[in-house]
Amino acid sequence: MPTVEFTANLARQTASAACEVSGDTVREALLAAFERQPQLQGYILDDQGALRTHVVVFLDGQTLRDRKKLSDPVSPNSEIFVMQALSGG
Repeated sequence: MPTVEFTANLARQTASAACEVSGDTVREALLAAFERQPQLQGYILDDQGALRTHVVVFLDGQTLRDRKKLSDPVSPNSEIFVMQALSGG
């Protein structure tokens, strides 16, 4: 089963932990994680279901390609890492 993990700053704010989930795409995996930790969805997705501007998702060490539909395929051994991107100066 794919694993979804959140950076320490997100985990601290929402008391979230890494979790194993089912799903064939990043969207399905994230929605499964949000079922367990619903408070995270508003931090990660906008009202259209796309990634928020200052959120970055890595799938197996590579930046997610589809930020809108989150359609990148995942395998049973995939690791999905969600973090807030830094911006500003």
